[in-house]
Amino acid sequence: MKNKWTRYEYRRSRTRRRVHGAQGERPRLCVHRSLTAIYAQIIDDAKGTTLAAASSLSPEIAQKGRAAKNIESAKKVGGLVAKKALAAGVKRVVFDRGAYLYHGRIKALAEAARTGGLEF
Repeated sequence: MKNKWTRYEYRRSRTRRRVHGAQGERPRLCVHRSLTAIYAQIIDDAKGTTLAAASSLSPEIAQKGRAAKNIESAKKVGGLVAKKALAAGVKRVVFDRGAYLYHGRIKALAEAARTGGLEF
């Protein structure tokens, strides 16, 4: 049996292989959806750093300390991550939806990010 770190590295490389595009030139917009919140971050894989991040738990989006888990909050997260990315100097990204279907909250986040000024 492979140890924990070998499995982790394999899973990480498999995820990055699935994302098509110029990995060195464009960072990826990675999306994670949970039952309670939605998260988006822009990652530069060459340097291993996060350039911008937003979630429905962010103080700009969450209302009364609670995250909304609907399409409207996903649109707000997409707009916020696009605004933060443009402030960091990132305009073109590769969209990494992970194993999630391009439907519902994922689609709403992607369209809001495009409306906010990101190209992918």
